[in-house]
Amino acid sequence: MSKLIVANWKANPKTFTEALKLVKASDFENVVIAPPYIYLQTLSWVLKKAALGAQDTFWENAGPYTGEVTPSQIKNLKVKYVIIGHSERRGFGETDEMINKKIKAALKVGLRVILCVGEDWNTRRKGIAAAKQFVGNQLKKDLLETKNLKIKNKNLLIAYEPVWAIGTGKADSAKTSAEMISYIKKILDSRYPSSRAKLATGHSQILKTKVLYGGSVTPKNAKAFLSQPEIDGALVGGASLNQKEFRKIINAQQ
Repeated sequence: MSKLIVANWKANPKTFTEALKLVKASDFENVVIAPPYIYLQTLSWVLKKAALGAQDTFWENAGPYTGEVTPSQIKNLKVKYVIIGHSERRGFGETDEMINKKIKAALKVGLRVILCVGEDWNTRRKGIAAAKQFVGNQLKKDLLETKNLKIKNKNLLIAYEPVWAIGTGKADSAKTSAEMISYIKKILDSRYPSSRAKLATGHSQILKTKVLYGGSVTPKNAKAFLSQPEIDGALVGGASLNQKEFRKIINAQQ
């Protein structure tokens, strides 16, 4: 089964012409493109194979919230996925309480949430056990009261992104990331039991919450991460802005 590759463009590119060129080069199955808000509507008319994602959302659907973009507004632009809790947003002061409200609001309108979790270097340097505890606490706070929403497995994804690896060029090891992701899946399985989907062949497939790896993913290390059975895909930052590099990452799972 193909793994999911999510392109987080962050505050790039500078012009729509560049965005249009980039999105056409990234339009593949099992790919999610998350551009800045200003490009969402027009790019939704261009994409034919990839899905559209937003980089953030607000926790209310309307009201006097200057500068915010709501889950309903995003969904009306044919957006299927939304990234919530990215470490850069947390760095701007976004709390677990705020993230929790955003997740619930997004799920209620039918968006697929990509929740980002991950430890900082001060935590990781204490060892893998400390990192697991940190991430476990994040999941507990961020997913508070979501169990009652009867979430479908496909509507909640997790991106494990060790904060110390993001934008540094120093990715985590594939083996350690796989161990962390396996731990995350155990937590999720206890909260959101696996479901079954009927395939066209008549057989059934077990659906579990997907967990991606994010943090300095490049063409050089993508195959190591994507070859791990525990890792269901990748959240790609800077490399998604380079057409050739992103294509290599997509092809790394083949």
